[in-house]
Amino acid sequence: MDDIEKAILFSFDESGTIDPALKSQAASYCHQLKQTPSICLICIDRLSFTKFAQVQFWCLQTLHESLRLRYSSLSPDEKTHIRKSLFSIAAPPPDSQPATSVRLSDSPAFIKNKFAQVYVTLIYFEYPSIWSSAFLDLLSRLVDGPPLIDMFCRVLNSLDDELISLDYPRTTDEIAAAARIKDSMRQQCVPQIVHAWYDIVFSYKNSDPDLAAAVLDTMRRYITWIDIGLIANNAFVPLLFELILLDGQLEQLRAAAAGCVLAIVLKRMDPQPKLSLLQSLQISRVFNLVAGDSDSGLVSKLAALVTGYAAEVLDCSKRLESGEAKGISMELLDEVLPTVFYVMQSCELDSAFNIVQFLSSYVATMKTLLPLREKQFVHVGQILEVIRARICYDPACRDSLNLPDKIGREEEERMMEYRKDLFVLLRTVSRAAPDVTQIFIRNTLTRVISSSERGVEEVEAALSLFYALGESIGEEGMRTGSGLLGELVPMLLSARFSCHSHRVVALVYLETVTRYVKFVQENAQYIPLVLAAFLDERGIHHPNPNVSRRASYLFMRVVKLLKAKLVPFIEKILQSLQDTVARFTGLDWISKEIKCSSSEDGSHIFEAIGLLIGMEDVSPEKQSEYLSALLIPLCRQVELLLMDAKVQSLEESSAKVASIQQGIMAINALSKGFSERLVTASRPAIGAMFKQILVVFPKVEPLRNKVTSFLHRMVDTLGASVFPYLPKALEQLLSESEPKQMAGFLVLINQLICKFNSSLRDILEEIFPAIASRVFHVLPTDAFPSGPGSNTEEIRELQELQRTLYTFLHVMTTHNLSSVFLAPNSRGYLDPIMQLLFHTSCSHRDILVRKACVQIFIRLIKDWCTQSNGEERVPGFQTFIIETFATNCCLYSVLDKSFEFRDANTLVLFGEIVTAQKVMYEKFGDVFLIHFVSKGFSAAHCPRDLAEQYCQKLKGSDITALKLFYQSLIENLRRQQNGSLVFR
Repeated sequence: MDDIEKAILFSFDESGTIDPALKSQAASYCHQLKQTPSICLICIDRLSFTKFAQVQFWCLQTLHESLRLRYSSLSPDEKTHIRKSLFSIAAPPPDSQPATSVRLSDSPAFIKNKFAQVYVTLIYFEYPSIWSSAFLDLLSRLVDGPPLIDMFCRVLNSLDDELISLDYPRTTDEIAAAARIKDSMRQQCVPQIVHAWYDIVFSYKNSDPDLAAAVLDTMRRYITWIDIGLIANNAFVPLLFELILLDGQLEQLRAAAAGCVLAIVLKRMDPQPKLSLLQSLQISRVFNLVAGDSDSGLVSKLAALVTGYAAEVLDCSKRLESGEAKGISMELLDEVLPTVFYVMQSCELDSAFNIVQFLSSYVATMKTLLPLREKQFVHVGQILEVIRARICYDPACRDSLNLPDKIGREEEERMMEYRKDLFVLLRTVSRAAPDVTQIFIRNTLTRVISSSERGVEEVEAALSLFYALGESIGEEGMRTGSGLLGELVPMLLSARFSCHSHRVVALVYLETVTRYVKFVQENAQYIPLVLAAFLDERGIHHPNPNVSRRASYLFMRVVKLLKAKLVPFIEKILQSLQDTVARFTGLDWISKEIKCSSSEDGSHIFEAIGLLIGMEDVSPEKQSEYLSALLIPLCRQVELLLMDAKVQSLEESSAKVASIQQGIMAINALSKGFSERLVTASRPAIGAMFKQILVVFPKVEPLRNKVTSFLHRMVDTLGASVFPYLPKALEQLLSESEPKQMAGFLVLINQLICKFNSSLRDILEEIFPAIASRVFHVLPTDAFPSGPGSNTEEIRELQELQRTLYTFLHVMTTHNLSSVFLAPNSRGYLDPIMQLLFHTSCSHRDILVRKACVQIFIRLIKDWCTQSNGEERVPGFQTFIIETFATNCCLYSVLDKSFEFRDANTLVLFGEIVTAQKVMYEKFGDVFLIHFVSKGFSAAHCPRDLAEQYCQKLKGSDITALKLFYQSLIENLRRQQNGSLVFR
């Protein structure tokens, strides 16, 4: 070894025996060597004698890089030397001595592949203008045997990988070079290459099947762009099928032959010659082979061949106009489809073949041939069977899906996504052949219902098919029971499966029952079956809590749909739910069941019960009886838990609060079934029962959110009769509230204002000072921080409180409650509020918040700027509006370049600003106009003629014209100034 070889070997060393410093020095030496101008000749020379694979690889890699980067700087003699040397290495003279010349055939595969890459790099630069014999030279040496044939294949494969194949992104130069090389090869040597392929495969199919398979794999790559007649002929096609069909032949060779036939099938051609080609292949010869071992490479290749062939026949059928040609294509499809359906159900398909896309295209073609033939009806059934097989879960995930654990959740998410396209296909099939589809689903359901041996996966798939079918049945069809629905729905409702305890079966069963409840609406005789499905162990009483929770929600939806039709069954329903309700009205608040269940679990049951007993169809006496039986235990539970001050542990305290919260949520849900008209007008005694609850709820910090939610509900349920209870409740909610709770409180106040308008004035005047005090105490006087570390939970809560505050002030002013700001107890907060609104209207980052503040000012101007006896209603307000708000918000903030007219929200804000100017002129007249023009426009250096035009537009009645002119004026002023104006 000389220094070069030592340096390369040291730099490649992974054994750890080389000193790191020495290895680093070796790598540095190799890097410097690459910069040598004669590096190409050094590498070529080294390749002729080195026996080290690492050195060979380094030389070839360096040669490849150097040719790509320095080819144009090489002299003609250097290029000639490199060319001849490369060919000599690829095809050494037969009489060369191994002692003095290294044969590439003795090197590892990765060295041969790297050499082929270098060879192709030279072809890239020199073929055909300089090195016209690049392929012919190799062809002439194939007679030397397998080593030369192997190298020839590797060169062609590398040419495809590096330049021709469109599976990789290509530069413009590479695309041009590929076109140049392909055109030259077609003219010069493609027929010779194809002839060589045939001879090699024929000669070596028995003696060296691996080599024959390698040749076919190379040929497959080239079929896409060479003359198809060179391959699809009476010589090559019989040979390919002979190899495929010959049992006992090397599987790799048979698979390679199938790959070549697939390449022939996929060749882009005009539809008529393509159909003739497909017909001539007699592809049915391979159908029986597909039923072999589905894990074998051969079956996988044959599956790809069959599905690819079917897709191409279908494509020809769609593109051909001739009736005769369409008939031939349909005959070919009829012949191949049974095997395609088998492949779809039993084999691992090539990723390039899209099952749904093919089948959807076939169904679309069938729809053009209506009425369908008997064979096509058979195909529809087979398509449905493919869908059924494909949507089945993997049995290996059965236990994980039942829990579900991480594996189960991932499998469920994967299958949900995978099924989307298949269910779209099902709907397409159902529209093309509705009767066949419903018969298939009926038979599938009958099969899984009648046999106790059907597994979870098969039962779940059958139910999922019936569920998905519902999307293709219109509302009218659902109500009238079109097709077999009248048979299918009762079958579903009365079904009990041996695997019904499994979570996925139980869930899809309940979802499917819910989907077809509209049919039951028109067929009330099935209501008892629906109720049984939800109330027995298949639904709410299912042992799996995930199922029982979902059943509770779905039952509530069913009650909403059937409502009045359920009145005769109320007693039975309440009896069935007695144990479930008892779990939420019992006093064992530290029980494991209470601690482990979500407070939302019971809300759906109580909402369903509320919907049932809250109907006017229920007699007043029964309604009172039912409601008392529920409200009294719930209220008693809350009262007793609150009275119990003996808290022994933090765990018990948390459980107690959770139990109280659950009680509140249950009452909330229960009240949703009672309309305001019923509890206040037609049956006030029911309203009185809900009012009694309002005095129960306490000032307990952990319950604040639930109590707020409860008040929201009572406002909707009791209407104005809730007024007497509001002051105390609001006082308790307002005291010592944190920003998050304060935001929730303001949302509640907004609801009250929107519902009761000015009727809330007295209550609002009483609580507004406390609201203002609390808000101004917690909100920062400066802007919120930005940048790293500013997105904390605390900052987000304060930002949400600020947004809710602006909404609250906006709701107040737009509901005739601006007088609350002027009440004696609130007057002290007037100036801070005006300053907050002013600065926000000018510079807040949220454009919509700025718009709301401008709207508030517009309303305040209308409310407060009506003089009585020459006196201002709010002394100083007019001056503030004219001198501060008008110039800064309506002029200077708009002049700022951050005010982007191309933004839609900004344009809306701009419209409000223009409206504000119009309102100010209507209220203040020339007082406003003179100040705005003389102070504002002057500071902005507005030309006098534009100012005069503005005055004319403002005094006119066309607000749209004013807005357009003012925008033009602002853009004009922006162009005149170099910087932004500072707010005065």
